[in-house]
Amino acid sequence: MSKRKNNLIVGINSGRINRRRFMAGAGAAALSFTIVKPQLVRGAVANSKVNLGLIGCGGRGTWIAELFQQHGGYNVVAVADYFQDRADNAGEKLGVAAANCFNGLYGYKKLLEKVDAVAIESPPYFHPQQAAVAVEAGCHTYVAKPIAVDVPGCHSIGDSGKKAAKNKRCFLIDFQTRADPFYIETLKRLRDGALGEIVFGEAIYHATCPFGRMYDTWRSDPNSSENRLRAWGLDRIISGDIITEQNIHTLDVMSWIMDVEPVSAVGVCGRTVRPVGTCNDHFALLFEYPRKVGITFSSRQIEGHGTQPEGIRNRMFGSKGVLETEYGGQVIIRGENFYRGGSSPGIYKDGAVANIATFHKSIVEGNYANPTVEPSVRSNLITILGRTAAYTGEKVMWANLVKSTEKLDAGLIGLKS
Repeated sequence: MSKRKNNLIVGINSGRINRRRFMAGAGAAALSFTIVKPQLVRGAVANSKVNLGLIGCGGRGTWIAELFQQHGGYNVVAVADYFQDRADNAGEKLGVAAANCFNGLYGYKKLLEKVDAVAIESPPYFHPQQAAVAVEAGCHTYVAKPIAVDVPGCHSIGDSGKKAAKNKRCFLIDFQTRADPFYIETLKRLRDGALGEIVFGEAIYHATCPFGRMYDTWRSDPNSSENRLRAWGLDRIISGDIITEQNIHTLDVMSWIMDVEPVSAVGVCGRTVRPVGTCNDHFALLFEYPRKVGITFSSRQIEGHGTQPEGIRNRMFGSKGVLETEYGGQVIIRGENFYRGGSSPGIYKDGAVANIATFHKSIVEGNYANPTVEPSVRSNLITILGRTAAYTGEKVMWANLVKSTEKLDAGLIGLKS
């Protein structure tokens, strides 16, 4: 009997179902064999734990892995990062054996043989390849936003999601707003006609730069590939620029509200204040949707000097009312069909916790619908539509953008594999 099969049997006998094939089979059995008492099936699955690997051991990656541990349904058994120090630090914090802390560009491939599922929290540039390899290896896959930095990468994630479903694996994209009860109820009311006919809208992401901690690393040698990796949030290709890496939060809500592909985008961007890096520090765009619905979008990562409102906000005007949303703040419908909604100040953590719970539930119940993939691909493509329009200064049509085969190359030379 192979070592792989021996490990599977040991995992089952020890009460820790730690092989991804058994997890998928247990979920399928729970759905298929109704002759078994449901409470017995649920009890057996509920006592199992999913062995999870973390790819990308920066601050958010380690924090996410801690949330997986706190859920109670996961064992974090392996970590991988290009940098050994980051992998070791995360491993120590998460209680991972030193032998399971991998480094290098492809260290994550060694991790895949040891886990049932992966959480991909690396810089966005690497998400499509890492997700594709994880799915090919038979892993359930949890991916941070944004999913990609270019159009081919977005399509690759879409393909990986479909392949995961076909192979009875779960694939989830971690958008916090889509797990928030106030957003969910508000969007349900909008679909039921609460706003009437949508007329026009606004979307903003106004904040200061979240990557100031990376400035000194970039300054020390901006031509070093390793420095660019450590300071990835300042690199427009590795991060996708601020419109893809950060602004996707508000553009995802815009896409969720409209529930249809945009027609075009036109706009501008620039880097006026930011002292280092290659990313812009502001964008201003107009997205056109069917029926000549226009949505203005603006973004800044410069000091606002106290001006209000700021943050991650959307406002949609309709013939019967106005929808207002704020990430971490009030979600409300004003007008004929008033809905007070509410605020979720803990949305950053609460949304991730909800998604981690959904991911586990889907795995153990064998639910492979993977509903987050398609809308996440569209939202990510919308950021690239806007970015392309701003970079070129031309009106860019959605129908043309989604056919793009241009793959961004970060030119990372001399990195260890």
